[in-house]
Amino acid sequence: MKIAVGADHAGYLLKDRLRETLARLGHEVADFGTNGPDSVDYPDFARAVGTAVARGQADLGLLVCGTGVGMAISANKVHGVRAACCNNQYNAGLARAHNNANVLTLGAREVAPEHAEIILETFLGTPFAGGRHERRIQKISDLEHALD
Repeated sequence: MKIAVGADHAGYLLKDRLRETLARLGHEVADFGTNGPDSVDYPDFARAVGTAVARGQADLGLLVCGTGVGMAISANKVHGVRAACCNNQYNAGLARAHNNANVLTLGAREVAPEHAEIILETFLGTPFAGGRHERRIQKISDLEHALD
């Protein structure tokens, strides 16, 4: 799979580690930055990764900031993105299986790097369950058009 990744200044070290994990697992990685500790605005990276996923330029996305929350809020503003902040393995599996999440957000200040790797692997390895969840995903998509 091709995975788009991005982070702000609080998350770039974890993003870099997880980028290496993705490569080791055989995934292609598109890195949208940031790559250093200088203060940046997380919505810029959420937009870049979210847009890559929404346009089909990446299969899934990974975003990292301090808590994962700001990235999730921002990425979910991109039409077609279903970002989930999953700072544990259980939520990562359900986000994929039940919500067909296509962007994982993580909190670098919330999750140990070795745990983040497990969360990421769970997210990548869990398929969408379909069935009754398809109707709910359609309703989420309908919300994107509610104010059009």
